[in-house]
Amino acid sequence: MNETATAPTAPLRARAEIDLAALRSNVRALRGLAPGAALMAVVKSDAYGHGAVPCARAAVEAGASWLGTATPEEALMLRAAGLPGRIMCWLWTPGGPWREAIEADLDVSVSGLWALREVIEAARAAGLPARVQLKADTGLGRNGCQPDDWPDLVAEALAAERAGLLRVTGLWSHFACADEPGHPSIGAQLTSFREMVSYAEQRGARPEVRHIANSAATLTLPESHFDLVRAGVAVYGISPSPEIGAPADFGLRPVMTLSASIALVKRVPGGHGVSYGHRYVTPGDTTLGLVPVGYADGVPRHASGTGPVLVDGKWRTVAGQIAMDQFVVDLGGDEPANGTRAVLFGPGDDGEPTAEDWAQAAGTIAYEIVTRIGTRVPRVYVNEELAG
Repeated sequence: MNETATAPTAPLRARAEIDLAALRSNVRALRGLAPGAALMAVVKSDAYGHGAVPCARAAVEAGASWLGTATPEEALMLRAAGLPGRIMCWLWTPGGPWREAIEADLDVSVSGLWALREVIEAARAAGLPARVQLKADTGLGRNGCQPDDWPDLVAEALAAERAGLLRVTGLWSHFACADEPGHPSIGAQLTSFREMVSYAEQRGARPEVRHIANSAATLTLPESHFDLVRAGVAVYGISPSPEIGAPADFGLRPVMTLSASIALVKRVPGGHGVSYGHRYVTPGDTTLGLVPVGYADGVPRHASGTGPVLVDGKWRTVAGQIAMDQFVVDLGGDEPANGTRAVLFGPGDDGEPTAEDWAQAAGTIAYEIVTRIGTRVPRVYVNEELAG
């Protein structure tokens, strides 16, 4: 994790400014959209590139009653940093740190008998009951237990619960196409989930939470909210997809602003090749600005020739190939001072591009744009203190 607690006094080559007030506001907005359910703030992958510990703390301050991670190592790091309350992790491989997770009072996800048996052995070794959530594959086809295998998993889990080795704290699943309004798989998955939950409950399961809603479902499918919603990218003020609406449509505000200091402004003649392969050649006399970030910092190379940047109040476009550490913009004859701020993306308040604009330019999704920003870019946290 790469943190800068407060804004530095010296200029930075690049910075990812993280607005924790925006994050807290997003959590409150999401809670308002699912008033009958608890909210899990998903902080996997270093909080989608925003910084797991500061973002987790801000989310809890704003009322998130659960935190979620993919890997157990991420969850154990949060606990070691002093994050209280309920933390769930769901991406396990054989031989994982089950005992450490049990001793840290984490909720662990189980999708198959091998994992359930490993958790039971770890609980015996720890002398503590495990907190286990059984995951159902209702149609996504990734992790989760298939319906045909569900009876065996439920039976063995409930037997271990009766033996005092674990507590089945949750039953859950994940949508495949919740970000595609009207997709037929949505209703099919909800039906399957209800059936698998009913089966487990009829045989004695008493979960604290049943959950299937991700960010997209939290925003658009109230019938999927059950006891808990898991908000990931929406916590960071990004819409799961343009098809369901812009962030502002749901009261959300982007949390990350990525910028860099222009390293060099220079005049060049027409016909001048720019960057590797000369994929861009200046159409006439112009000025070029060197932006000192590249794909090693997470700027997608696929956005070469298309990525938007705000410099001196004007949108510019990446000229030529994005290199490992730098790229060039054609300034069209303007001559901003060296060190002028180039904003790659932010909330859009000052006309700057957004992460969604970069996603469109690179042919990907906004999730990837923020998550891939690398460790060479310091995270600078603003609005760390709660107002009032």
